[in-house]
Amino acid sequence: MGMEAREIKLTDVIFREDLYPRTETNAGTVQQYAESIEVLPPIEINQRNELIDGWHRWTAHKTVNADTIKVFVTPTQSDAELLELAIERNSKHGLQLSQSDKTDMARRIYNATPERERDGKKAKLATLLSVPERTIRDWLSRIDKDTKAARNKRIFDLWMACYTQQEIAEHEGLSREAISDITSNFGSFGNLAETTKAAALHQVDFEVPIYNVWKQQSKSGNLNHFGNSEVKFVDNLLYLYTKPFDIVVDPFAGSGSTIDICKKRLRRYWVSDRKPIVAREKDIRKHDVTAGLPAIPRWKDVKLVYLDPPYWKQAENQYSNDSQDLANMSLDVFNGVLVALIKGFSSKLSDAYIALIIQPTQWKAENHQFTDHIKDMLCAVKLPVDMRYSVPYESQQCTAQMVDWAKSEKKCLVLTREIVVWRIN
Repeated sequence: MGMEAREIKLTDVIFREDLYPRTETNAGTVQQYAESIEVLPPIEINQRNELIDGWHRWTAHKTVNADTIKVFVTPTQSDAELLELAIERNSKHGLQLSQSDKTDMARRIYNATPERERDGKKAKLATLLSVPERTIRDWLSRIDKDTKAARNKRIFDLWMACYTQQEIAEHEGLSREAISDITSNFGSFGNLAETTKAAALHQVDFEVPIYNVWKQQSKSGNLNHFGNSEVKFVDNLLYLYTKPFDIVVDPFAGSGSTIDICKKRLRRYWVSDRKPIVAREKDIRKHDVTAGLPAIPRWKDVKLVYLDPPYWKQAENQYSNDSQDLANMSLDVFNGVLVALIKGFSSKLSDAYIALIIQPTQWKAENHQFTDHIKDMLCAVKLPVDMRYSVPYESQQCTAQMVDWAKSEKKCLVLTREIVVWRIN
């Protein structure tokens, strides 16, 4: 091997049972080696003391209770490289692998090989294992099919999340042309499972909204996040204003409940937040709408923009102490940013809808002053209103302190909340 042998403690040698290419030990060989320990060549290990070659020699040393063993060290960069070296050494001077061993080794190495390098790896494996390349291709065909299915699923998920073909190509290490060919089949019901189609068409797990009052006693999502959107309300909006594969934009994504329901209903989605939660920072883009509209790749496919902004003073300092946070702005600035956002989206859309959900401010305002945000928006946004939905809170959200104040001041506490939907022609 062109390097000097050294001696290490026998117990320092690490045997990777998950990697080593031998499923059986030849007891006769071990006994033979044990009788001539002094003249055995060194075993081969990597820089982590993991055994590459010399299983029977190592076992022979253990048989005679040796304290040390001579080794050569060959550095390896990965498990796959270790395994390939072990197979190569075995083919030259070890006991030959069985056909089932070779099949197993080929699959292990192939699984660890990046997809773009796999065609070349098949030829190398054929040489390494001394079998025809056609045999290698037969052994690995199931992996190829599973890999292709998994890759196409990743591409579909990225496409659903509105990543561009170039972004998907870079993510998958493929050409843009290849991604274009793959995604050309997306957007139709053709090959979808019946259960997927039923969910996309709101035929399962859904109660059709008949009236414009939507009550929800408890959150239907499984994540607690301040200001998190109620999934049922978003689901109703998807049913009323979109169809499968339409794009839904949510620039106040919170914990990502819009993502979850869009996946279930087969809507594409572009979601962002000023400060995505850590658990979903890979799913939620980082974007601050106070700096301008997000860059949506296909505005013409956007059919619903869902706005669930901080409810002004009700969310003050809940997300941050930053003055650029909507919840920390003065009322005039808050209204100005929100109106500009609605108008900005409306200028980009056609044959689409913008939905805004918000509650009047009362309890957290100075002197508990009532502020009707929906009224402010309706006065400033001159777009046709398709519908206003009442989505009230339950009275349980009011504390005993709030109830005592209402009684003493002869004031009613605010439970109302609305979704106003504007139509963009």
